[in-house]
Amino acid sequence: MPSETMTNPRADRVRDVAKLATRTARNRRRQFLAEGPQAVREALRLDAARRADGKEPAVVELYASEACLSRYPEIAHLAEGTGLLRLADDDVLAAMADTVSPQGIVAVCPMLDVPLDAVLAARPRLIAVMCRVQDPGNAGTILRAADSAGADAVVLTSGSVDIYNPKAVRSTAGSLFHVPVVLAAETAALVDAARAAGHGVLAADGAGPLDLDILQDESAARRAGGVQASDAAAAGSGYRLEGPTAWLFGNEAQGLNEAEKALADHRVAVPLYGRAESLNVGTAATVCLYASARSQRR
Repeated sequence: MPSETMTNPRADRVRDVAKLATRTARNRRRQFLAEGPQAVREALRLDAARRADGKEPAVVELYASEACLSRYPEIAHLAEGTGLLRLADDDVLAAMADTVSPQGIVAVCPMLDVPLDAVLAARPRLIAVMCRVQDPGNAGTILRAADSAGADAVVLTSGSVDIYNPKAVRSTAGSLFHVPVVLAAETAALVDAARAAGHGVLAADGAGPLDLDILQDESAARRAGGVQASDAAAAGSGYRLEGPTAWLFGNEAQGLNEAEKALADHRVAVPLYGRAESLNVGTAATVCLYASARSQRR
Protein backbone atom coordinates (compact mmCIF):
# COMPACT_ATOMS: atom_id res chain seq x y z
CA MET A 1 0.00 0.00 0.00
CA PRO A 2 1.33 3.50 -0.80
CA SER A 3 2.91 5.24 2.17
CA GLU A 4 1.87 8.82 1.31
CA THR A 5 -1.69 10.12 1.46
CA MET A 6 -2.98 12.91 -0.78
CA THR A 7 -4.32 15.70 1.44
CA ASN A 8 -4.64 18.79 -0.77
CA PRO A 9 -8.11 19.02 -2.39
CA ARG A 10 -6.92 21.89 -4.58
CA ALA A 11 -4.00 20.02 -6.12
CA ASP A 12 -3.80 19.89 -9.91
CA ARG A 13 -4.23 16.12 -9.98
CA VAL A 14 -7.41 16.39 -7.92
CA ARG A 15 -8.84 19.06 -10.18
CA ASP A 16 -7.92 16.98 -13.23
CA VAL A 17 -9.90 14.04 -11.93
CA ALA A 18 -12.85 16.22 -10.89
CA LYS A 19 -13.14 17.62 -14.44
CA LEU A 20 -14.34 14.20 -15.59
CA ALA A 21 -17.70 15.05 -14.05
CA THR A 22 -18.20 17.19 -17.20
CA ARG A 23 -19.06 15.71 -20.57
CA THR A 24 -16.59 17.96 -22.37
CA ALA A 25 -13.65 16.61 -20.40
CA ARG A 26 -14.87 13.02 -20.70
CA ASN A 27 -15.17 13.23 -24.47
CA ARG A 28 -11.85 14.99 -24.89
CA ARG A 29 -9.93 12.47 -22.79
CA ARG A 30 -12.10 9.41 -23.52
CA GLN A 31 -12.20 8.70 -19.80
CA PHE A 32 -14.88 8.67 -17.08
CA LEU A 33 -15.27 8.32 -13.31
CA ALA A 34 -16.34 5.21 -11.43
CA GLU A 35 -17.29 6.09 -7.86
CA GLY A 36 -18.07 3.88 -4.89
CA PRO A 37 -16.98 0.36 -3.94
CA GLN A 38 -19.37 -1.56 -6.17
CA ALA A 39 -18.51 0.22 -9.40
CA VAL A 40 -14.79 0.30 -8.63
CA ARG A 41 -14.71 -3.38 -7.67
CA GLU A 42 -16.26 -4.37 -11.02
CA ALA A 43 -13.92 -2.01 -12.87
CA LEU A 44 -10.91 -3.64 -11.19
CA ARG A 45 -12.19 -7.13 -11.98
CA LEU A 46 -12.54 -6.20 -15.63
CA ASP A 47 -9.12 -4.56 -15.52
CA ALA A 48 -7.51 -7.73 -14.16
CA ALA A 49 -9.15 -9.84 -16.88
CA ARG A 50 -8.09 -7.43 -19.61
CA ARG A 51 -4.50 -7.20 -18.42
CA ALA A 52 -4.31 -11.01 -18.22
CA ASP A 53 -5.42 -11.17 -21.86
CA GLY A 54 -2.96 -8.47 -22.94
CA LYS A 55 -5.75 -5.98 -23.64
CA GLU A 56 -6.10 -2.30 -22.83
CA PRO A 57 -6.68 -1.62 -19.10
CA ALA A 58 -10.10 -0.85 -17.67
CA VAL A 59 -8.70 1.36 -14.89
CA VAL A 60 -5.94 3.94 -15.28
CA GLU A 61 -6.06 5.73 -11.90
CA LEU A 62 -7.37 4.70 -8.49
CA TYR A 63 -7.82 6.81 -5.35
CA ALA A 64 -9.10 5.50 -2.03
CA SER A 65 -9.08 6.19 1.68
CA GLU A 66 -7.51 3.76 4.12
CA ALA A 67 -10.87 3.43 5.84
CA CYS A 68 -12.54 2.34 2.59
CA LEU A 69 -9.86 -0.22 1.84
CA SER A 70 -10.25 -1.60 5.37
CA ARG A 71 -14.01 -1.96 4.86
CA TYR A 72 -13.58 -3.60 1.45
CA PRO A 73 -10.49 -5.82 1.59
CA GLU A 74 -11.42 -7.46 -1.74
CA ILE A 75 -10.86 -4.10 -3.43
CA ALA A 76 -7.49 -3.72 -1.75
CA HIS A 77 -6.63 -7.22 -2.97
CA LEU A 78 -7.69 -6.44 -6.54
CA ALA A 79 -5.62 -3.23 -6.51
CA GLU A 80 -2.56 -4.92 -5.05
CA GLY A 81 0.34 -5.05 -7.47
CA THR A 82 -1.35 -2.94 -10.15
CA GLY A 83 0.54 0.25 -9.31
CA LEU A 84 -2.71 2.16 -9.68
CA LEU A 85 -3.60 2.94 -6.07
CA ARG A 86 -3.05 6.33 -4.45
CA LEU A 87 -4.25 6.93 -0.91
CA ALA A 88 -6.33 10.08 -0.39
CA ASP A 89 -8.10 11.65 2.55
CA ASP A 90 -11.82 12.42 2.67
CA ASP A 91 -11.44 16.04 1.56
CA VAL A 92 -9.52 15.02 -1.55
CA LEU A 93 -12.00 12.29 -2.44
CA ALA A 94 -14.91 14.69 -1.90
CA ALA A 95 -13.27 17.15 -4.30
CA MET A 96 -12.81 14.43 -6.92
CA ALA A 97 -16.22 12.82 -6.67
CA ASP A 98 -19.51 13.91 -8.19
CA THR A 99 -21.62 12.70 -5.24
CA VAL A 100 -22.66 14.75 -2.22
CA SER A 101 -21.56 11.92 0.10
CA PRO A 102 -18.51 10.21 -1.46
CA GLN A 103 -17.90 6.59 -0.51
CA GLY A 104 -14.15 6.79 -0.18
CA ILE A 105 -13.01 5.46 -3.54
CA VAL A 106 -12.80 6.82 -7.10
CA ALA A 107 -11.37 5.27 -10.27
CA VAL A 108 -10.57 6.87 -13.60
CA CYS A 109 -11.49 4.50 -16.42
CA PRO A 110 -11.10 4.61 -20.21
CA MET A 111 -14.39 4.62 -22.10
CA LEU A 112 -15.64 1.12 -22.84
CA ASP A 113 -18.09 1.47 -25.75
CA VAL A 114 -17.64 -0.75 -28.78
CA PRO A 115 -18.77 -0.61 -32.44
CA LEU A 116 -22.08 -2.17 -33.40
CA ASP A 117 -20.35 -4.46 -35.91
CA ALA A 118 -18.28 -5.99 -33.11
CA VAL A 119 -21.41 -6.68 -31.06
CA LEU A 120 -23.28 -8.33 -33.93
CA ALA A 121 -20.23 -10.38 -34.93
CA ALA A 122 -20.42 -12.06 -31.51
CA ARG A 123 -23.89 -13.44 -32.45
CA PRO A 124 -25.87 -11.92 -29.56
CA ARG A 125 -29.23 -13.37 -28.53
CA LEU A 126 -30.66 -10.40 -26.66
CA ILE A 127 -30.05 -6.67 -27.19
CA ALA A 128 -31.56 -3.74 -25.30
CA VAL A 129 -31.85 -0.53 -27.32
CA MET A 130 -32.46 2.83 -25.64
CA CYS A 131 -34.07 5.22 -28.11
CA ARG A 132 -33.51 8.79 -26.85
CA VAL A 133 -33.62 7.78 -23.18
CA GLN A 134 -32.44 10.95 -21.48
CA ASP A 135 -32.53 10.43 -17.74
CA PRO A 136 -29.20 9.06 -16.43
CA GLY A 137 -30.96 7.10 -13.69
CA ASN A 138 -33.24 5.39 -16.20
CA ALA A 139 -30.35 4.64 -18.55
CA GLY A 140 -28.37 3.10 -15.72
CA THR A 141 -31.37 1.07 -14.59
CA ILE A 142 -31.96 -0.32 -18.09
CA LEU A 143 -28.31 -1.27 -18.46
CA ARG A 144 -28.37 -2.97 -15.07
CA ALA A 145 -31.58 -4.81 -15.98
CA ALA A 146 -30.04 -5.92 -19.28
CA ASP A 147 -27.03 -7.27 -17.43
CA SER A 148 -29.24 -9.07 -14.89
CA ALA A 149 -31.33 -10.64 -17.67
CA GLY A 150 -28.20 -11.88 -19.43
CA ALA A 151 -28.51 -9.55 -22.42
CA ASP A 152 -25.52 -9.57 -24.72
CA ALA A 153 -25.38 -5.84 -25.45
CA VAL A 154 -26.95 -2.46 -24.80
CA VAL A 155 -27.28 0.18 -27.51
CA LEU A 156 -27.99 3.88 -26.99
CA THR A 157 -29.22 5.77 -30.02
CA SER A 158 -28.38 9.33 -30.96
CA GLY A 159 -30.08 11.76 -28.59
CA SER A 160 -29.74 9.48 -25.58
CA VAL A 161 -28.06 10.45 -22.32
CA ASP A 162 -24.32 10.11 -21.91
CA ILE A 163 -23.94 6.70 -20.25
CA TYR A 164 -20.66 7.95 -18.73
CA ASN A 165 -22.50 10.64 -16.79
CA PRO A 166 -21.53 9.98 -13.13
CA LYS A 167 -25.16 9.46 -12.12
CA ALA A 168 -25.69 6.98 -14.95
CA VAL A 169 -22.51 5.10 -14.03
CA ARG A 170 -23.64 4.87 -10.40
CA SER A 171 -27.10 3.69 -11.49
CA THR A 172 -25.60 0.77 -13.41
CA ALA A 173 -24.21 -0.57 -10.09
CA GLY A 174 -21.16 -1.96 -11.88
CA SER A 175 -23.03 -3.45 -14.85
CA LEU A 176 -21.37 -0.96 -17.20
CA PHE A 177 -18.26 -3.13 -16.77
CA HIS A 178 -20.11 -6.33 -17.71
CA VAL A 179 -22.11 -5.64 -20.88
CA PRO A 180 -20.86 -4.33 -24.25
CA VAL A 181 -22.30 -0.88 -24.93
CA VAL A 182 -22.79 0.80 -28.31
CA LEU A 183 -23.24 4.59 -28.40
CA ALA A 184 -24.85 7.10 -30.77
CA ALA A 185 -26.41 4.50 -33.07
CA GLU A 186 -28.84 5.58 -35.77
CA THR A 187 -32.00 3.63 -35.06
CA ALA A 188 -32.92 2.67 -38.64
CA ALA A 189 -29.38 1.54 -39.46
CA LEU A 190 -29.21 -0.40 -36.20
CA VAL A 191 -32.49 -2.21 -36.92
CA ASP A 192 -31.35 -3.08 -40.44
CA ALA A 193 -28.07 -4.47 -39.12
CA ALA A 194 -29.79 -6.45 -36.37
CA ARG A 195 -32.26 -7.97 -38.84
CA ALA A 196 -29.44 -8.87 -41.20
CA ALA A 197 -27.84 -10.68 -38.26
CA GLY A 198 -31.01 -12.70 -37.68
CA HIS A 199 -32.73 -10.67 -34.96
CA GLY A 200 -36.37 -9.89 -34.61
CA VAL A 201 -37.21 -6.39 -33.42
CA LEU A 202 -39.81 -5.61 -30.75
CA ALA A 203 -40.93 -2.15 -29.67
CA ALA A 204 -42.03 -1.70 -26.06
CA ASP A 205 -45.16 0.39 -26.45
CA GLY A 206 -47.81 0.85 -23.76
CA ALA A 207 -50.45 1.19 -26.49
CA GLY A 208 -49.11 -1.68 -28.57
CA PRO A 209 -51.66 -4.12 -30.03
CA LEU A 210 -49.73 -7.22 -28.92
CA ASP A 211 -49.73 -8.18 -25.24
CA LEU A 212 -46.44 -9.43 -23.80
CA ASP A 213 -48.37 -12.24 -22.12
CA ILE A 214 -49.42 -13.52 -25.55
CA LEU A 215 -45.81 -13.74 -26.70
CA GLN A 216 -44.89 -15.64 -23.55
CA ASP A 217 -47.89 -17.96 -23.89
CA GLU A 218 -46.98 -18.72 -27.50
CA SER A 219 -43.42 -19.48 -26.51
CA ALA A 220 -44.62 -21.81 -23.74
CA ALA A 221 -47.02 -23.54 -26.13
CA ARG A 222 -44.22 -24.20 -28.61
CA ARG A 223 -42.09 -25.67 -25.84
CA ALA A 224 -44.99 -27.97 -24.96
CA GLY A 225 -45.42 -29.00 -28.57
CA GLY A 226 -48.76 -27.28 -28.78
CA VAL A 227 -50.37 -29.78 -26.47
CA GLN A 228 -51.47 -27.15 -23.95
CA ALA A 229 -51.67 -24.15 -26.23
CA SER A 230 -53.74 -21.40 -24.63
CA ASP A 231 -56.28 -19.29 -26.43
CA ALA A 232 -53.76 -16.46 -26.43
CA ALA A 233 -51.14 -18.66 -28.05
CA ALA A 234 -53.67 -19.81 -30.59
CA ALA A 235 -54.02 -16.20 -31.71
CA GLY A 236 -50.66 -16.68 -33.36
CA SER A 237 -48.60 -13.50 -33.51
CA GLY A 238 -45.98 -15.47 -35.42
CA TYR A 239 -43.14 -13.97 -33.40
CA ARG A 240 -40.74 -16.34 -31.63
CA LEU A 241 -39.85 -14.75 -28.30
CA GLU A 242 -37.23 -17.45 -27.78
CA GLY A 243 -35.35 -16.27 -30.87
CA PRO A 244 -32.67 -13.55 -31.09
CA THR A 245 -34.36 -10.27 -30.25
CA ALA A 246 -33.58 -6.56 -30.13
CA TRP A 247 -35.96 -4.64 -27.85
CA LEU A 248 -36.55 -0.92 -28.47
CA PHE A 249 -37.28 1.24 -25.40
CA GLY A 250 -38.33 4.84 -25.84
CA ASN A 251 -37.94 8.26 -24.32
CA GLU A 252 -39.34 8.78 -20.81
CA ALA A 253 -41.82 11.51 -21.76
CA GLN A 254 -42.84 10.61 -25.33
CA GLY A 255 -41.98 6.92 -25.55
CA LEU A 256 -41.03 5.65 -29.01
CA ASN A 257 -41.92 7.96 -31.88
CA GLU A 258 -43.92 6.75 -34.89
CA ALA A 259 -40.82 6.20 -37.02
CA GLU A 260 -39.22 4.07 -34.33
CA LYS A 261 -42.38 2.02 -33.82
CA ALA A 262 -42.66 1.42 -37.56
CA LEU A 263 -39.23 -0.21 -37.59
CA ALA A 264 -40.34 -3.03 -35.28
CA ASP A 265 -41.88 -6.39 -36.15
CA HIS A 266 -44.40 -5.89 -33.35
CA ARG A 267 -45.39 -3.19 -30.87
CA VAL A 268 -45.67 -4.96 -27.54
CA ALA A 269 -47.48 -3.74 -24.42
CA VAL A 270 -46.66 -4.88 -20.90
CA PRO A 271 -50.08 -5.69 -19.37
CA LEU A 272 -51.19 -3.51 -16.46
CA TYR A 273 -53.31 -5.43 -13.97
CA GLY A 274 -53.75 -2.61 -11.51
CA ARG A 275 -54.78 1.02 -11.80
CA ALA A 276 -51.41 2.54 -12.75
CA GLU A 277 -51.54 4.50 -15.99
CA SER A 278 -48.15 3.33 -17.20
CA LEU A 279 -44.77 1.91 -16.24
CA ASN A 280 -41.48 3.73 -15.91
CA VAL A 281 -39.25 2.89 -18.89
CA GLY A 282 -36.71 1.18 -16.64
CA THR A 283 -39.39 -1.06 -15.13
CA ALA A 284 -40.93 -1.85 -18.52
CA ALA A 285 -37.49 -2.70 -19.92
CA THR A 286 -36.85 -5.07 -17.03
CA VAL A 287 -40.12 -6.95 -17.60
CA CYS A 288 -39.58 -7.20 -21.37
CA LEU A 289 -35.95 -8.31 -21.16
CA TYR A 290 -36.74 -10.96 -18.57
CA ALA A 291 -39.61 -12.26 -20.71
CA SER A 292 -37.18 -12.79 -23.59
CA ALA A 293 -34.48 -14.20 -21.33
CA ARG A 294 -36.88 -16.71 -19.78
CA SER A 295 -38.11 -17.90 -23.18
CA GLN A 296 -34.59 -18.15 -24.57
CA ARG A 297 -33.29 -20.15 -21.63
CA ARG A 298 -36.05 -22.74 -21.46
